[in-house]
Amino acid sequence: ESSKFPKGGLRIVLIGGRKLTGKPSHKSATGNIILGQNVFDTSKRTAKSVVRQQEVHGRHVTVVEWHYPVENTPKLDQIEIKNSVYLCPPGPHVFLLVIPVYVRLPQIFRASLEEHLKLLTAMFWKHTIVLFTRGDWLGVKTVEERIASEGGLEWLVNKCGNRYHVLNNMDRSDEMQVKEFLEKIEEMWAGNEDPQYELDNATKTEAGKEAVEQRV
Repeated sequence: ESSKFPKGGLRIVLIGGRKLTGKPSHKSATGNIILGQNVFDTSKRTAKSVVRQQEVHGRHVTVVEWHYPVENTPKLDQIEIKNSVYLCPPGPHVFLLVIPVYVRLPQIFRASLEEHLKLLTAMFWKHTIVLFTRGDWLGVKTVEERIASEGGLEWLVNKCGNRYHVLNNMDRSDEMQVKEFLEKIEEMWAGNEDPQYELDNATKTEAGKEAVEQRV
């Protein structure tokens, strides 16, 4: 195990989907690629977040896939995102904002994204990497060229401190791309002054009450 890797393994929360970007994010498939097993159901969406764990390249990796509530509103989404934080205590090391590299993010989707995520505090963005899927779509174009050509993507990458990665989720046989990605997360974690994302006490109390109200 790498000396730079978090003790006890890496905790990841996947965020993304059609209702934030207007396009499918391939989020479940991405979770399966990272863990190297078909542990997330890609055939349907459920209303609650799901946690899965695997040993990946000698590391213990926990992935939480955040799901949209059946009744989709920013408030309910915020509750479910906060619940996803509780599924990997004491908190995730990284959030992966999963977006197809070909997607456009017009202003309406940027506003929607910020509305859904605003209760996670500014600290959220310090722990977030934009994970572009469908890297095969780029062809000979670089991801930097793609980001520069689409204002919404440039805005999002800047929001995340210029942290991004491209995954070719159409090629399940390329294990090295996952290893390289884990190493990039490792590097981000090692350089972060806060080792993991945690909800503050007030938000924890609020989230706990909301979770009970919504799930009973």
